[in-house]
Amino acid sequence: MEFRSLRRTALAAAATALVAAALVALPTTAQAAGTLSCDIYAGGGTPCVAAHSTTRALFGSYNGSLYQVRRWSDGATSNIGVLSAGGYANAAAQDSFCSGTYCTIVRIYDQTSRHNDLTIAPGGGANPTPDQGANAAALPVTAGGHKVYGVYISAGNGYRNNATNGIATGSQPEGMYMVTEGTHVNDRCCFDYGNAETNNLDTGNGDMDAIYFGTLCWFQPCAGGPRVAADLENGLFAGGNGSWTANTGRSSAFVTAMLKNNGTTTYAIKDGNAQSGGLATRYDGGLPTQAGYRPMTKQGAIILGIGGDNSNGSVGSFFEGVMTSGYPSDATENAVQANVVAVGYSKSVTFPVNGATYRLTNLASGKVLDAVNCGTANGTQIDVWQALGNTCQQWRFNSVGANKWTVTNVNANKVLDAVNCGQALGTATNLWQSLGNLCQQWAVIPAGNGRYELVVENSGMVLDDQNCGTANGTKVQLWMWLNNTCQLWQIAP
Repeated sequence: MEFRSLRRTALAAAATALVAAALVALPTTAQAAGTLSCDIYAGGGTPCVAAHSTTRALFGSYNGSLYQVRRWSDGATSNIGVLSAGGYANAAAQDSFCSGTYCTIVRIYDQTSRHNDLTIAPGGGANPTPDQGANAAALPVTAGGHKVYGVYISAGNGYRNNATNGIATGSQPEGMYMVTEGTHVNDRCCFDYGNAETNNLDTGNGDMDAIYFGTLCWFQPCAGGPRVAADLENGLFAGGNGSWTANTGRSSAFVTAMLKNNGTTTYAIKDGNAQSGGLATRYDGGLPTQAGYRPMTKQGAIILGIGGDNSNGSVGSFFEGVMTSGYPSDATENAVQANVVAVGYSKSVTFPVNGATYRLTNLASGKVLDAVNCGTANGTQIDVWQALGNTCQQWRFNSVGANKWTVTNVNANKVLDAVNCGQALGTATNLWQSLGNLCQQWAVIPAGNGRYELVVENSGMVLDDQNCGTANGTKVQLWMWLNNTCQLWQIAP
């Protein structure tokens, strides 16, 4: 016991020194090779065993590929690396490779030597259909003064690795963090990053240990939100045995989400504003007392954007994340947060123009979004039709938050709506009076080459030309993202 106590003291001292070093040498607009997140974890005695990011290196010496994109036009792939060792992603290389077409993120490389890369997830118990990769152009942000791309998860997107190396199994301790967006969330299962089952099935309590971020309240009551929770399988635990109202969540533009679990007695949840300040401890205490969580029975797969059984109705944003061997100290995590803040993540939405009126032309059919028969009543269906130049095919975009819009038909003065707030594939769209709910709020997501996805906030599904129809009168529905032109729209006056 004395030896362990002395070792903990030494590790804490080392991590505290790293905090001081991180605060003294914060990078500004250009991140040089130096002490980055995984260097900090290693210095604290809890090395990274997986390190994923599409925006930057997570080791000061890393000079390899961050992610791989696949081009729609010919199926060719390209690895996107860093501008320099320990630096930021070479977004210009992606832009050049994808110019004139569209690209999908098909692999996110592990920056450790363990090769725990993430690829597009197969089907699972909750959804047997294989997932889709994220649109590579969907999440442009600035990091360290450089344009980079995050991973934009819509319903149906997800990544996984079931054959990992060095990831905690059984009751082994581990820590993890990810940087996400506090404004791109929903209440569906499950926007996770972390440890999951290796067979894509729900195999029981304690078989997962993943960070969840969103508004889903599994154990009532919940407070605030969106919140970081621990997905330990069969429950999103805000703290304690599930409900923990002291975990009030965080909705800053960028969020650092942290989780650690010693596998036998204790877990802790933290969050922070990834643009400024330190971490808030939302819970630090005993593992759930329900059967199966003491000890944990982690299986060691890695997931991103989905639950352990491929529950894939969630939405979220991912910029970077790591998993460690061992239970990180608070001082180590504080130093990591300081390093994340130093990145200077930022984002600006300049399109569409608030209050402006546009026509939406489907890329596959060449036809425009249309209110059937110029209807003005609640329930008027939506289709695509040849351009007629009338106000039944004009739509006004009004901002209701961070890249959230109501889309109002100019002729009817009613808004584009997901019928009955449906979340099933094929949910119809119609016009309805404004109700101020998420079923009538839309995100406008760039796909490249001046085309966009429209994602409804309640379900995370995208506006889709049914069966890629080209005839006048083809219905417009909601569907998971499929990486095809039937779900891309030109938005122009």
